[in-house]
Amino acid sequence: MRSSESDAGWVPWFGVGLFVAAASAGYFYNLTFVQLGLVDLGIRVLELPEQNIARAMALLAGLTLVVALGTGLVMHYRRWSENFEFKLRLLAVVVVLQTALTAAAPHLRSETELLVWIVIASIGLGLGVPGLFSLTCDLVPTRHRGTVAAAVTSAAFLPAAVFSSDWRIEQFAAQLLWLMVPSAVALTVLAFTPGRVTAALARQHHLPRYGPGRFVSPRSRGTPRRAFALSLVLMFGVYFIDSLGFLRIVDTPVYIGSAWHSADSGTLWAIGITHVFAAVFAGILYRALPLRVLLGWVFGLFALVQLSYVFHALTTPELPPTLGMPLLYAVAVSIYTVLNFALWADFSTPSTIARNTALGVGVSGWLATFLSTSLSIWWTAIELPFAEHLRAVAAISLLLFSLCALLLLLPNRPRLHQEEPV
Repeated sequence: MRSSESDAGWVPWFGVGLFVAAASAGYFYNLTFVQLGLVDLGIRVLELPEQNIARAMALLAGLTLVVALGTGLVMHYRRWSENFEFKLRLLAVVVVLQTALTAAAPHLRSETELLVWIVIASIGLGLGVPGLFSLTCDLVPTRHRGTVAAAVTSAAFLPAAVFSSDWRIEQFAAQLLWLMVPSAVALTVLAFTPGRVTAALARQHHLPRYGPGRFVSPRSRGTPRRAFALSLVLMFGVYFIDSLGFLRIVDTPVYIGSAWHSADSGTLWAIGITHVFAAVFAGILYRALPLRVLLGWVFGLFALVQLSYVFHALTTPELPPTLGMPLLYAVAVSIYTVLNFALWADFSTPSTIARNTALGVGVSGWLATFLSTSLSIWWTAIELPFAEHLRAVAAISLLLFSLCALLLLLPNRPRLHQEEPV
């Protein structure tokens, strides 16, 4: 029987809003403060060699993954994956910790202090991966996960593209603390002061419409299988490719005027709005398409984006690119981000979601993003030519696209898709 509190009125909507706010804020934080702000801190403020920054980002990637996997496995085996109150409290602790670290970051004055900061931050971020993403089963109905993922993507990318043109650690910290301090207080009160709302939200994962994800096989009941492993490899690839190319593109003078670092507000708004429209489009298609097709068109589009930059770099590197190139890039990025926010929960049940999201997001999001950030900084430090850099990015992208094309041609196996309860 359905709970009257969780079915009626505003409580389910509050849960969806809570998830969108937490996930979009977390993704915005990682897009700006962690990926861009820490690089600025190391190079401009601390004046460290780029090789040292590359090693620090690799440390962040590896340690965050280890903590995320360890936390996800512990939550799985102790059945905390199904405990909404535990997950909400874990998330509140992570937000408080990251708020304090964000305030402290601009005041770091040595490489040792930076490394200590990264170790502590990696612990917090690793705890946050399963803590946040495992809330999907509690707060987001299965049939609406594509739509909610589109909302999260839009709410993260629009402000990141439009309001983050000054890529300095001080600016990032000042922007974020206005958001993080009240959020940390509100989330702490919600998590540690149980009430009727949290009690109602805690029961939602028992309802049929919040149950097993659409890609859960009745036989596996949330145990990762071949489709999960394939998605993990391919999503790792697309995150790796994106960061590997993005960080070099935005620091190359000929591309600055048509990228996230542009001084033209019109360009920034065009990119931000394109992110939103692409996310909405991806959210609509997510529920309608089978997994093979989802992966195929994501990587096909992303391969096209990388080839467009390689073609420009090899033919007319002295001419500024048209606005169409960064807009196409924004479309591809929003589409795969929507997929990442919805996919891992749809391979899971309430009992397995902490483990599965720790593995999926930890590997495809964190490890891929910050290993490629490290590699991109390293290649810049050794003065690898821009065209060679993009050739490598395009080659990896084409390899993954070829793998997707091969999978589309293979005989179809029994469907993993499980229709969502209405």
